[in-house]
Amino acid sequence: MLELGITFDYAKLLMDNEMVRMIKKAVGGIDVNDETLAVDIIQSVGAGGEFLTQEHTFRHFKTVQSQNKLIDRSMRQSWLDKGGKDFTERAYEEAQHVYNTHKPDPLPNGVDSTLQEIVENAEVEYGLKNIIRNVL
Repeated sequence: MLELGITFDYAKLLMDNEMVRMIKKAVGGIDVNDETLAVDIIQSVGAGGEFLTQEHTFRHFKTVQSQNKLIDRSMRQSWLDKGGKDFTERAYEEAQHVYNTHKPDPLPNGVDSTLQEIVENAEVEYGLKNIIRNVL
């Protein structure tokens, strides 16, 4: 949010969401158990072996590392070959895509009147009812 909430940037919201997901993943800790330790795989592959083609790696790699949609982790040349779009550019494109394609489910019957009642009660409680009506 910019300018104390007067202006809102949807791309910034998507960027913040991406960062929060990464932070939550980082502070969420690491599961340590027989499956995640994979001692049996380590023993079978041995010292100097490779783990990338192991079934265990395929089962776990997407859950262990955060999966970003807007941050491109490609090597620089690969990133440039794909257009070299930075975080902000990708966020604006995604915001535009969401704006153009998202079809929210309609609110259940009665929700609009309940929300209106909450607003009216708050206006009365905070003494804003006449002030707001005069401004509008």
